[in-house]
Amino acid sequence: MRLAVPALMKTTAARLSALFLILFALCATVLVFYMSSLSVRMLTAQTQETIAAEVQVLGGAYQRGGLPLLVRFVETRSRQPGANLYLIAEPTGRILSGNVEGLEPGVMAAEGWTQRPFSYRRYGEGAAREEDAEPSHQAVALVLRLPNQMILLVGRDLGEPALIRDIVNRALILAFGMMGVGALLIWFFVGRSALKRIDQVSDASRRIMGGDLSGRLPVSGSGDEFDRLSENLNVMLTRIARLNEGLKQVSDNIAHDLKTPLTRLRNRAESALGGNPKESGYRAALEATISESDQLIRTFNAILMISRLEAGYSAEQTGPVDLAEIVADVVDLYEPAAEDVGVALKSVTAGETTLQANRELVAQALSNIVDNAIKYSAGSVDAPKVVVSLRPEAGAVVLEIADNGPGIPEEDRDRATERFVRLEQSRSQPGSGLGLSLAKAVMEFHGGRLELSGRNPGLSVKMIFPGDSRKDEQG
Repeated sequence: MRLAVPALMKTTAARLSALFLILFALCATVLVFYMSSLSVRMLTAQTQETIAAEVQVLGGAYQRGGLPLLVRFVETRSRQPGANLYLIAEPTGRILSGNVEGLEPGVMAAEGWTQRPFSYRRYGEGAAREEDAEPSHQAVALVLRLPNQMILLVGRDLGEPALIRDIVNRALILAFGMMGVGALLIWFFVGRSALKRIDQVSDASRRIMGGDLSGRLPVSGSGDEFDRLSENLNVMLTRIARLNEGLKQVSDNIAHDLKTPLTRLRNRAESALGGNPKESGYRAALEATISESDQLIRTFNAILMISRLEAGYSAEQTGPVDLAEIVADVVDLYEPAAEDVGVALKSVTAGETTLQANRELVAQALSNIVDNAIKYSAGSVDAPKVVVSLRPEAGAVVLEIADNGPGIPEEDRDRATERFVRLEQSRSQPGSGLGLSLAKAVMEFHGGRLELSGRNPGLSVKMIFPGDSRKDEQG
C-alpha cells in the first residue's frame, strides 16, 4: 500500500519516527558543538601555557647572555620538528631571526597576546611560491618588547584546532546521515509493520460494524500492545455476541412459550363473559386469571434477573455468607412439600463453608434446583430421595443436589440450562424452563460454574463456587 507523504505523516509511527529523528539530531548537534568548542578552548589554553613557558625560557636566556644568546636560542628552537613560531625583529618591524618570513600587518604593533588569530607565512614558503605574497597560515602569539626595543614574538600555529573542527564537522555530517538511514530503517521494518497491523484491525472493525459479530481482531502472538488490545476487544466481542444471542433467544422464547399462558388468560376471560353470569363463576375466573398472571410475573422477573446477571450487573451487594445456613433454610422450606409427594429430603454439610456471595441469589438458585429435584424424583421406582450436600473440594466449595429421578440424557444437559428449554420428560410438569438458567446465571455472577452429571439413576447438579471467594476469619 502506497501512502502520500501528507497522509503518511498523519500516522503515529511516522510522527514518532520524525520526532525521534529531530530529537536525536538536536542532541547530537548540541553535543558535537559543545565538544568542539570545549576542545578548541582546551587547546587554546594549552597553547597559551606552552607559549608563556617558552617566553620564560627565552627571557632567562636574554638575561644571561643578552641578544646574542637569545638569537642563538631562537635559531636552535625554530629548527626543531613541530617548533613554535619564533621571531626577533627591529623596532621598525624588520625581521632579523626566526622561522617566520611574513606577518599580517599590525601584529607587532602592540605588546601582549594577539586579540585574534593572525595570518603568517613560514620561512622558505615565499621562495617556493613567489606569486603568492599573502600569508597562508593562522596562529596566536605573545608579543614582547625587549629592553633595547627589539621585538620578540613567540606563537603557535592553529592548524591542530582547525583540524579538530574539520574532524568534528565530518563526524557531525556522518552522524546525521547515519541517523537518517536509521530512521528510515526503523520506519521500514517497524513502522510499516505497525501500520499493517493497524490496517488489519481497521478491516476487522469494519466487518464487525457491518454486523458480522463472529469476526475477531487479529492476534500475532507477539504479546505486544496490539495483541493485548486485540485480545481484550475479542473478549468484549464474544460477550456482546453472547448477549445478542441471548436477547434473540429470549425474544423467540417469549413469543413462543408465553403465548400459551396468555391464550389461557384470554380464554378464561371469554368463557366467564360468555357463560352463566353468576358471581361465583366470575370469582373463579378472576382467581384463575390472577394465578396465571402471578406465574407470568414470576417468569418475567426470572428473565429480568437472568439478563442482569449475565450482563454482570446486580443491584444486590455481596458479603460473607455461610452456605450451610442457606442449605438448612431451603431444606426446611421444601421438606413439607417433599413429604407430601413421598420424597425424602435431607442435607449433609462438612467443613468451613463461609464465602463472599449474595445470600438471596444463592438461595433462589438452590431453591429452583431443589424444587426441580423433588418434582422429578416423585414417583420413581426406587425410594425417591433428594440429598443436598455441601463440602470444600480442591480449593473450591461444592454445593451438590442429587436425586434418583429419571435424570437428563447427556446430549441434552447443555440445552437444559438454556432459557425456556423444557425437555420432553418435563412437559408434564409445571414450570417455565427458567430454573436451571437462573442457577447458571447466578453461578457465573459469583465466578463459579454449574455442572450437570448423571447418577444412574438420577441427576447430580453441582454449584461450584471458586476457592478465592472464601472468607477467611478475621483475627
